[in-house]
Amino acid sequence: MFRRVFVPLDGSRLAESALPAAVELARHLGARVTVFHALERSAPATVHGERHLTAEGEARAYLAEVASWVAQRGITVEAQLETEVLDAAASIASKAGGEGADLVVLCRHGGGGLRGLIFGRVAQQVLQRGHIPVLLLQPTPAGRDQAFACHRIMVPLDGSATAEVALPAASALSGACGAELLLILVVPTIETVSGERGAAARLMPTAAAVVLESEAADGKAYLESLAARTGGAGRPEVTVERGEPVRVLLEAAASRGIDLIVMATHGRSGVGAVWAGSVAARVIGHSTRPVLLVRIPDRPSPA
Repeated sequence: MFRRVFVPLDGSRLAESALPAAVELARHLGARVTVFHALERSAPATVHGERHLTAEGEARAYLAEVASWVAQRGITVEAQLETEVLDAAASIASKAGGEGADLVVLCRHGGGGLRGLIFGRVAQQVLQRGHIPVLLLQPTPAGRDQAFACHRIMVPLDGSATAEVALPAASALSGACGAELLLILVVPTIETVSGERGAAARLMPTAAAVVLESEAADGKAYLESLAARTGGAGRPEVTVERGEPVRVLLEAAASRGIDLIVMATHGRSGVGAVWAGSVAARVIGHSTRPVLLVRIPDRPSPA
């Protein structure tokens, strides 16, 4: 499923935090890596407090050095540079698709053009333009020296077919890395039910409690059914938790030592378009763990 890993870089040490994950995953997957830089026509002088790559010769030398670093770790790698770029995010998204990439690895605030946005325009445009999953990582000052491991993968589900779109990618990574797979579904409590349903639950707490307990039982059966037909490194573990979804997911990731969260998302722009309303956006915004976003296919337009 993952044969070509695409890593956009801007020359900063923070952006290089994506490299260890790309190398480690490529090693397990038997994939090749492409390191890429978009040389912006009006690039800022600095990025993340470091000197920005603004000259073609300098950019080529930088990419050659990075490619050598990747190759020394036993990974087939190539370097790609695009010059005279007006929109780095659009260039990266277009190049990833044109190169046949099936996984884009970048930092949330580090890969060319990501300055200051929760997902970054790069991730958003890659998801908008095609089906390529995007792995978002937290940048660190350690850069390419940052360790990366993938021993435990968590997939949040909500009972919908759209959320299940994340399962093939999670299963493929689990199988390749020998990682344990956790399928998790969160059912709210009376106190955490939101919207109109929450108001009704608090008016009729006894009835609401019965309904929510039933949902939890149904959720467990649903996860068990999914686990029985999901591949990976052994049968996935399943759990149904209670409470506010984002808080529960973050706590589960921390307490269970999760290395990677895999979630489905729409390719459309805007926080409101993300899987389960704002759940995926808020998980990305608050978690320090790597998050793999898998695009939910668009529905066919009515005839």
